[in-house]
Amino acid sequence: MSRHNTPSVATATTAAPTAAAAPAATATATTTTERPAAASAPPPAILKWRSVGSRVAGSLLANELRTMFRRNRNLVLLAALAAIPIAIGIAIKLALSHHGQNAGGFLAQVSDNGLFLVFASLSLTLPIFLPMALGVVAGDSISGEAAQGTLRYLLVAPVGRVRLLAVKGVSLAVFCLVSTAAVSVAALATGLALFPTGPVTLLSGDSISMGAALVKAGWITLLVAASLLGLAALGLFVSTLTDTPIAAMAAATGLTILCGILQVIPELSAIQPWLYTAQWESYADLLRDPVYLSGIEHNLAIQAGYVAVFALAAWARLTTRDVSS
Repeated sequence: MSRHNTPSVATATTAAPTAAAAPAATATATTTTERPAAASAPPPAILKWRSVGSRVAGSLLANELRTMFRRNRNLVLLAALAAIPIAIGIAIKLALSHHGQNAGGFLAQVSDNGLFLVFASLSLTLPIFLPMALGVVAGDSISGEAAQGTLRYLLVAPVGRVRLLAVKGVSLAVFCLVSTAAVSVAALATGLALFPTGPVTLLSGDSISMGAALVKAGWITLLVAASLLGLAALGLFVSTLTDTPIAAMAAATGLTILCGILQVIPELSAIQPWLYTAQWESYADLLRDPVYLSGIEHNLAIQAGYVAVFALAAWARLTTRDVSS
């Protein structure tokens, strides 16, 4: 009798583990189905790498800006740009003392309102002096590092070539703004010190208040700075082609002079609208009421196109370049 009951006990004993294993199997299946969702998140090592890369890129940009604006050569360039409107203002003041109010034209406009010296100074420095200063800085951006033997040390992870190129490009954009602002601020200070101020007469013949004119001066400064971005991208690309900073500086500056020459040849009218210097004077349209936007939009579109093309060219060159210095 007991022998007949033994199999039943064994069967019950066998069934018990099977029943107990069912919840475990369900839990395992649930855990298995949840793993793909957890696996979609980046591993902690990658997140840490990205965080380190972002911090390094940020510190690299801050260091690049400090180096740029502490370098004696760049400080001399900014001081020279600021000295131009001061010299213009003093020259006009001296001319007025000799010729009185019969000077007319340009002298009369500045002498009637000192704020006009801002517009006049930007008009005189944009074709030559601002591009020359930017060409020197842009031409030295990559080639200067190569000449000093520091380029290969900058191209280590997690910085890399793409981040280095981006930092150089942003720093050049900042220099465009700072150099243009140096001219505007020096011109404003000189104009307020040497000449009377008041309502400003626009090119359209309308008169606006001093406050509204200051706002326009700010917008014109930003537009002139934006007009230099195409040259900055071109200079950055040229800087990746050589290890000699002087050659890159001369090429960036020379190309601007070449564009100025091509701009005045009637037979080349087909390509003139596509030169990055074509609409540099469009900032004058801000001195009208209403503002003429066609020239300004064309200018910004040209600068954006040059930035896109030559930034891509600089990236292609730098990422395939065999850096040995």
